[in-house]
Amino acid sequence: MTGPMTTAPRIDLTADGLGARLGKRFAALGLGVTQSALPRRTQELVMLRASQINGCGYCADLHTKEATAAGETATRLHLVAAWRHSTVFTEAERAALALAEEGTRLADAHQGVSDATWQEVREHYDEEQTTALVYLVAVINAANRLGVIAHHQGGSYEPGMLARMQS
Repeated sequence: MTGPMTTAPRIDLTADGLGARLGKRFAALGLGVTQSALPRRTQELVMLRASQINGCGYCADLHTKEATAAGETATRLHLVAAWRHSTVFTEAERAALALAEEGTRLADAHQGVSDATWQEVREHYDEEQTTALVYLVAVINAANRLGVIAHHQGGSYEPGMLARMQS
């Protein structure tokens, strides 16, 4: 049996020299993706969905609040977890959310990303946007793992904090 969970992070991954250097490089990769031609609202929806699947409270908090600050509606944010059974997402967003789910659940879906999902993505996004979307799924999954392993909790994020950390 395990003991009660604490709310304190286990480690500050940016506190020492190595962590600071790696964190800066990781943030630069994320910044490259967020500055791409992939629509910002789509990026936030994808990052929120992957964070929900991975159980990363910090990232779910961050991307919900950043999406809200970017003008996303509460209805759409509440329905991200049930996007397949919702009418509020465009076909392009649905393709991106499908890629996010399949790219996040690699261990659960033995085929990985299906050809049908890939075809939908390519139908709605150009080469640069598709590249950004693939990197985005990889980056958010890595960020989720860092957050869960280090035990970062959701609830205290304020919009704009990520941008300040990336600069």
